[in-house]
Amino acid sequence: MTSDTSNRKVIIDMMNRKVELNNFPVRIISLVPSQTELLCDLDLDKRVVGITKFCVHPENWLKEKEIIGGTKKLRIDKIRKLKPDLIIANKEENVKEDILTLARDFPVYISDISNLHDVNRMISDIGSLTGREQKAGDIINEIKRKSSELKSFPVKTCLYFIWKNPWMMAGSDTFINEMLNAAGYQNLSSFPRYPELTDEMKSLKPDEILLSSEPYPFKEKDFPEIKNIYPDSEIKIVDGEYFSWYGSRLTKAFDYFKKLRARS
Repeated sequence: MTSDTSNRKVIIDMMNRKVELNNFPVRIISLVPSQTELLCDLDLDKRVVGITKFCVHPENWLKEKEIIGGTKKLRIDKIRKLKPDLIIANKEENVKEDILTLARDFPVYISDISNLHDVNRMISDIGSLTGREQKAGDIINEIKRKSSELKSFPVKTCLYFIWKNPWMMAGSDTFINEMLNAAGYQNLSSFPRYPELTDEMKSLKPDEILLSSEPYPFKEKDFPEIKNIYPDSEIKIVDGEYFSWYGSRLTKAFDYFKKLRARS
């Protein structure tokens, strides 16, 4: 939701906070990898001054931009020295106390993503804040087109693992769960957020075990341990960026889901 006079913007972000800019920002810091990639696809290269060490797309930005720490371990001092006129953050990926500290001195837009509707709103908001409304609209339309073209697949049950030691998986109220549904999977983890593996979960019999490439970099060497728990399930390593990155990467995600399910 925005209002503007000339280049002045007043927007209500996804945490119902007011974000006010007197002009389009020229010193942007992104604290979220998927939203960093979005800034690149909005042609904002020259305006982005800081990113996290996990912002791996586009790859060249890791050398060209200031690295301001990790998503949950920000270098607040370094951010202050960069004097940003817009910081882009996320409720889940960043630490609340850090964001509140920064918001006392700088405009901070906070996203909160659970589904595709949220994604489209976030892209629209950032496009509006940065004067890239047309480009943002093109990305949103491409996501809508790709998602509408995704054919229905026979539903397969699954568990989607994101971590090892301890084993952790995506729960039922996550954006990952939304993407699993889009790809024709039924997530058998009915717990919220990212639960650890319990004895009750070990008794489940999913058709497939999906091991994400991130944040834990699962490899085929992890298969035997999983096979001991779920001997009858097919095990696959999947590209976690397509299931959990909620920016412009979604323009490619649905094609990936087609190829993944073609392997089923």
